[in-house]
Amino acid sequence: MGGGTPSKANPQYWDGDIPWVSPKDMRAYVVSDSEDHITQIGLSNSPCQLVPPGALLMVVRSGILRNKLPVAVNSVPVALNQDMRAMIPYKDVSTRFVHYFIQGCERELLTRWCKEGSTVESVEHDLLAGTWLALPSPTEQQRIVDYLDDSTSKIDQLMALRRRQIELLREQRTAVIQRVVTHGLNPDAFFKDSGLPWLGNIPQHWEIKRNKFIFREVDVRSSDGSEELLTVSHITGVTPRSHKEDVNMFLAESNEGYKRVEMGDLAINTMWAWMGALGFSRYKGIVSPSYNVYRFRRAGYVDYYDLLFRSPQFIGEVIRHSTGIWESRLRLYPHAFFEIRSPIPPVEEQEAIVAYVERMTGKTEAIITSYSRQLELLTEYRAMMIREYVTGQRSASRTIPESMCLAAG
Repeated sequence: MGGGTPSKANPQYWDGDIPWVSPKDMRAYVVSDSEDHITQIGLSNSPCQLVPPGALLMVVRSGILRNKLPVAVNSVPVALNQDMRAMIPYKDVSTRFVHYFIQGCERELLTRWCKEGSTVESVEHDLLAGTWLALPSPTEQQRIVDYLDDSTSKIDQLMALRRRQIELLREQRTAVIQRVVTHGLNPDAFFKDSGLPWLGNIPQHWEIKRNKFIFREVDVRSSDGSEELLTVSHITGVTPRSHKEDVNMFLAESNEGYKRVEMGDLAINTMWAWMGALGFSRYKGIVSPSYNVYRFRRAGYVDYYDLLFRSPQFIGEVIRHSTGIWESRLRLYPHAFFEIRSPIPPVEEQEAIVAYVERMTGKTEAIITSYSRQLELLTEYRAMMIREYVTGQRSASRTIPESMCLAAG
């Protein structure tokens, strides 16, 4: 069963009671709701079909198919958008068993089902439909599903705990950074009102100036595009594109005319600044000509301003100065960036703040790294365990597994 999108121009089609599932809703293994909903009228006047509970939902067109093959089972009736498909197995075939089979054999199935050389990540229907699946008897399918439900739930609980711990540690780190970059290290210092809601009180000896007095715009173009291509991300700041394992962007035929960036320059992704896509570069290279590049007018400590400008409070100020009707269309143009007012601690104090942050957050970073590695190992173990049981390498019972038979998928 396929999907579609009711006309967005007709408000009668939207905000109804029917979950309308798209790839963004495929974050869990069971889908019981969605971000968007349609009405019965919208369902009737579009290619959408109502998918009964217990179907196997699959993303068949999305950039996520480069690395993952999202599948889920719906617990309520749903409609799908055009990037989704629903499959209802024949009698004696457990939806949950097929669900686990796809999870356990994800890498092989991605290679088999995604057309080689295609410019758009998609699952080819003919390749999917032509896949043979080894199936045990219905009784053995249910035994395997019950065992995996119990085992994976324990792993999932531990993974959820680790993710929450990582989230709390990051919040703690952010709070430490925000406090010292805006208030300094001396709690007994005399403070003054900065006049800026996002900044609050600051040490009395700190200056505040518009960014146009701290930075100047730099627009030097590459003659041949041979320099290192840099990306500007809200997660990693400014890094070489070659360091990215997965970058959701297409390479231009030529990088001639791209903007040159020197070490210590501030690069801002104009279209995604509202998400925090900015940072000071530790590399020489080039960025997209649609980005903006800035340089200190006088000596400034790069690491301090990198901490300040990537803090949630400053990003809030970026959003306030950006222009656009919708949040996803906000743009931070140079004149707006220059109007933002920023604190200027003495350079030696900037250095001391950075050293303090590195010292205080070093242990936190080590724990986050450890927990992140644990998540990777748990993810690998979960997939390996599922694969072994759904392919018959291990049995969910104490007896010899029942004979496997072939059935068309």
